[in-house]
Amino acid sequence: MKILFSPSESKTQGGEAPFKFKELLFPQLSPLRQKLIKNYNEIIKKKDMRELSKMFGLKKEEQILLYTHNILQEPAKKAILRYQGVAFDYLNYATLSKEAQNYIDNNLIIFSNLFGFIRADNPIPPYRLKQGSSIGEIKPEQHYKEESYLLESYLEDEEILDLRAGFYDKFYKPKKSYTTLKFIKEGKVVSHWAKAYRGLVLRAIAQAQANSIEAFMNLSIENLTLKEIQTKKNRTEIIYTITP
Repeated sequence: MKILFSPSESKTQGGEAPFKFKELLFPQLSPLRQKLIKNYNEIIKKKDMRELSKMFGLKKEEQILLYTHNILQEPAKKAILRYQGVAFDYLNYATLSKEAQNYIDNNLIIFSNLFGFIRADNPIPPYRLKQGSSIGEIKPEQHYKEESYLLESYLEDEEILDLRAGFYDKFYKPKKSYTTLKFIKEGKVVSHWAKAYRGLVLRAIAQAQANSIEAFMNLSIENLTLKEIQTKKNRTEIIYTITP
């Protein structure tokens, strides 16, 4: 089973080693990644705070300046440690056992707005790109969508648990059967805080080393009660009720 996950706009700083394109999932995407990063770095060089504010999704100059370095010269660290945000906070990767961390490293695919489809253990530099933002005139999701056959082939023999936000269907939408989740609280669909529950679900899966959708569905996850399962075409949606 492979798990698809959204990135976060916020990143941690620092790193341990130089960034190398060849260390990312699908080295075939290196020319596209290099093109996007070239455009990204050219925009950074101009130091136009208005343009950077729009691309980064930030307003304060001191925050913008954190991301105005040539990212090819920045140190890299594992993607799962680079991203920080609600889902990643609730996953709390650093506190997992070595076995659970290895499970995440090998089975989680993160959809980077800059690097495209990457594994959790792929080393990446710090960068900032607002979800849905163009890099100059280039829309990354359109270009990665054209290359999504690579991911389709990679997942051919795998069950898929899709924990992404809906926006990332623009990068890739499975053609084969896949499973996704919905969270209900007090009769209403949870939106922003769904990120937290996706993080908690991912943590429980990693701790249990669940290797199939069936194994995942047999897990008891704190504060979540299975309400309903709906299947339409190739998409199965598991609906959970959030309980106190």
